[in-house]
Amino acid sequence: MAERVGFIGLGNLGVHLATSLLRAGHDVTVHDLNKALADSLLAGGATWADSPASTAAVSSVVFTCLPSPVAVSAVVSGENGILSGMRPGSTWIDMSTNDRSETLRLAALCAERGIDMLECPVTGGVHKAAEGEITVLIGGDEAVYERHKHLLEAVGGPRLYMGALGNAAVIKVITNMLAFIHLVAAGEALMLAKMGGLDLGKAFEAILNSSGNSFVHETESQVILSGSYNIGFTMDLACKDLGFATQFGREFGVPLELAGLVEQTFIRSRAQYGGDAWSSQVVKLLEDALGTDLRAPGFPAVLQ
Repeated sequence: MAERVGFIGLGNLGVHLATSLLRAGHDVTVHDLNKALADSLLAGGATWADSPASTAAVSSVVFTCLPSPVAVSAVVSGENGILSGMRPGSTWIDMSTNDRSETLRLAALCAERGIDMLECPVTGGVHKAAEGEITVLIGGDEAVYERHKHLLEAVGGPRLYMGALGNAAVIKVITNMLAFIHLVAAGEALMLAKMGGLDLGKAFEAILNSSGNSFVHETESQVILSGSYNIGFTMDLACKDLGFATQFGREFGVPLELAGLVEQTFIRSRAQYGGDAWSSQVVKLLEDALGTDLRAPGFPAVLQ
């Protein structure tokens, strides 16, 4: 059943999520600070709105996919935010990787206005979002999830219901923490192979078919070896998510020694290459330190 859906935040990830909703036949209204990011969606039949509030005013469900808690808060409860346009009985679905306490605070504001809320961060990479196959992690009231399952099915799968609101934020941060640890480890492994005189293409295949394999090696190692580093995820976002992870470690009393080391590595990498650099460029710290690179022919610049 087609619904009137709003989507705010059309960055590397959000544009694909919104496209999936449009492709599924929903009436999609979009907004972003940069209207040019909506060009492909508008060409495909989406409608443009000039503000979050005007997006919400014509939508029964509003999705957000934004880069930071500050951005989420501004879009939801700021001047011309979605709360000023949403009607009682409508739903806000946040697909951002957000701070758990901020999610709970904003959900309470929604509840005061009779608006339901789900947190649905996604994981698996931009290329999976483009295919409509990205994993969706769901937190919130299960009955609200069931009512909106058809929308989330359009966006990706598998869809994993994690329980109460806030749970999806925790598991999303855990999965990203692991990904960043694996990324640094993959860079060290490939550099060890190179300095040991191995062909990097063959080393990639050996790791791929070994007990040392990981999803990150299968994906990010490819864009490292091609030299593009283009994984569609920035250094700023990586540092934000690692900060959430180490914050949870302190909150839950878990000593995250390895995650703490990796967070410091990413902070150094951001200082060196900039917050807009792709997160996979963290391995460039090692490349630069040794005055060599990790390159092999036949690997794609962008994952398909």
